[in-house]
Amino acid sequence: MSTVSRAGRPGFVWVAPAVTFFGLFALLPMLAVVYLSFTVYDGLNPPRWTGLDNWTRLTADPLFVESLRLSFGLTFASWVLQTAVALPLGVWLAGRPRSRAVLAALFFVPLLMSSAAIAVLWGTLLDPNFGLASVLGPLIGIGDGNIIGDGRYAFAAVILVIGWQYMPFHTLLYQAAARAIPAQLYEAALIDGASRWRTFRSITVPQLRDTIITSGVLIVVGSMTTFEVVLILTDGGPGTATRILPLHMYLQGFRSFDMGYASALAVVLLLLGTALSLLIARVTGYRKMTSQREGM
Repeated sequence: MSTVSRAGRPGFVWVAPAVTFFGLFALLPMLAVVYLSFTVYDGLNPPRWTGLDNWTRLTADPLFVESLRLSFGLTFASWVLQTAVALPLGVWLAGRPRSRAVLAALFFVPLLMSSAAIAVLWGTLLDPNFGLASVLGPLIGIGDGNIIGDGRYAFAAVILVIGWQYMPFHTLLYQAAARAIPAQLYEAALIDGASRWRTFRSITVPQLRDTIITSGVLIVVGSMTTFEVVLILTDGGPGTATRILPLHMYLQGFRSFDMGYASALAVVLLLLGTALSLLIARVTGYRKMTSQREGM
């Protein structure tokens, strides 16, 4: 009788906990931020409605334009770098030799570290006084080794550090997906005399299409919202060379105590992240994903 009773429950009963959790901890805060974006609020006194003042201020804020450009640059560079490294490395680690398992264990160490720990670690390594940068700097044309203190190289350093942090995760995605590819496909390619490059291009990459799209969405959303590493490593400097949009929002809200304007920046960030994710889903056909093992 209890089984029948459970089976007869309306569908909303089963989703009620998840919907409640999402409403309390995601939807309500988002609505609150949207409201604050139309107010002047310093975090202490009650918000005061000002209409579209914060939104018109966006168009006149040169730091907003610069931070937006840097965020797009970080997103694109992260996608290119992390995909170019994680995809072939994940496929290679999907092999069976024990040496690959040992290398994989070492490579996945950054997954165990927090963003703050990674930023502190690389801040020490890139210190021009006693870090490795003082040795490596002259070798790459930076005489004093002040990589994160030079506006020409700081942004590239941030991209590399963030890539080092997240590439193991995406490598793990590709490794798992590569191991799920049917061995019959590779056996047929071997019989046909296909080279390794042709096999990788014609079998492995098409079979990993859905994983590539999923990884790309995660990289885009993550790059548009990350700021802890930049905050600790460069604090947006030198000058504004690494002041990406999430960091600009944080500095406006928690250092300038301009919560209203910071809320407007947060809404822009939310809209951009959502729009980019939907664009990727639309262009790549993410919503039409089907099994690639039908008929196997």
